[in-house]
Amino acid sequence: MINYLKFKSSFKILLSKTLIFFSILFLTSCGAINYKKVDNSVPISGEERAKKNIAEGRGVSLGGLRNSRTTYEFSTSNPLWRASLETLDFLPLTVVDYSGGIIVSDWYSSQGEDALKITIRFLSNEIRADSLKIIVHQKKCDVGTNCKVIPLNTRIISELTASIIKKAAIIDKEIQKK
Repeated sequence: MINYLKFKSSFKILLSKTLIFFSILFLTSCGAINYKKVDNSVPISGEERAKKNIAEGRGVSLGGLRNSRTTYEFSTSNPLWRASLETLDFLPLTVVDYSGGIIVSDWYSSQGEDALKITIRFLSNEIRADSLKIIVHQKKCDVGTNCKVIPLNTRIISELTASIIKKAAIIDKEIQKK
């Protein structure tokens, strides 16, 4: 009985200390909130906000960019890019990224033959054979699901390069005439 009374009194003391500790913790954390004052001087219209941001150095002035010249080309004005897409128009394409300079076709096979995958990387915008890196992979599959992918170094690469360069030259002449 004495042990029970000691346990009961020590439990009450422990409970009261825990409650005091958590109440102090919650009360002090509520007082620690730092309320910021709302800045009512923010302009409402877009032009006023843009002027304020430019004055504070947080934006770019479009007026300064209007007279500047860039060397960026759109994909429709790049003859090498257009010629590559026209040459590969019979293939399903998985990746066509002008900014990354890459075209990747999906696996293509005609009537049960081994599948081919073509990757074109653009190294330059100039119409030259060394402006392109063409990689052709062949996938050979057995009767089961055992497939091997082999990079090819055949005449397909040279024929594709020649075809793309010829088309790009024709497109470039058409652009020059306009």
